[in-house]
Amino acid sequence: MKAAAPVSFEFFPPNTPVGDAKLADVVQRLGAAEPEFFSVTYGAGGATRDKTLATVRAIAAAGFEAAPHLSCVGSTREGIAQILATYREQGIRRLVALRGDLPSGTATAGEFRYAAELVRFVRETQGEDWHIEVAAYPEYHPQQRYAARDLQHYADKVQAGASSAITQFFFNPDAYFHFVEQTRRLGAQVPVVPGIMPFHNYAKIAQFAARDGIEIPRWVALKMEGYMDDVASIRAFGLDVVAALCERLIAGGAPGLHFYTMNQADLTLELCRRLQLD
Repeated sequence: MKAAAPVSFEFFPPNTPVGDAKLADVVQRLGAAEPEFFSVTYGAGGATRDKTLATVRAIAAAGFEAAPHLSCVGSTREGIAQILATYREQGIRRLVALRGDLPSGTATAGEFRYAAELVRFVRETQGEDWHIEVAAYPEYHPQQRYAARDLQHYADKVQAGASSAITQFFFNPDAYFHFVEQTRRLGAQVPVVPGIMPFHNYAKIAQFAARDGIEIPRWVALKMEGYMDDVASIRAFGLDVVAALCERLIAGGAPGLHFYTMNQADLTLELCRRLQLD
């Protein structure tokens, strides 16, 4: 059931043995779409470091490529080097390099201020044998006041040695195409893969969107809110909206799709099915 475009999937590390077992099943089910890789998130300040490593090991043991997230704020160069050495021992060669957030109550930023510094550190100390993904924000980073400065931060990450980028989720394809056009003008020529969020839970996604400055089209929001507790209608409508978004992105030249799965398989698999070429 390979999708018409390259796909990848994101997970967060489970907190319980039951969660581990459920995720193992999700990995196998999503594996039918032949993803390029599965990425695994990393808590603020490395809060889930051991769980991220355990999840990455499980994915690799199942026969798939895994890409751990690695955030640098609050970290030292020595600490990052140790983490990279551990991943290298596991045969991991793909990484999602992020600035990240400090844990609540922590004041020390560590030896890295920006993700570009992490990317540069990996390249200078590890060479070219890592595929480094970085984050991109089509509707601009929520903590950045000026769009031009945000675009330059992204270009800095590419110049530092990023291999490709994955965007924050969005629902406005024009924002993605505009972002790609603008960053190309800055010399950032690496592939930019759109991040796709299926409507697993509309209320929660609306919260994420409001927090991070992501636009949910007004007509979509009004229709979702009108469905109230009609789960089946929300699911069906959400699939239509996201499938149409994916189709437009692929038609416009997007190099692939990265799905934020929330550790679930059903909606992502259905989207992959709809995106197959007959």
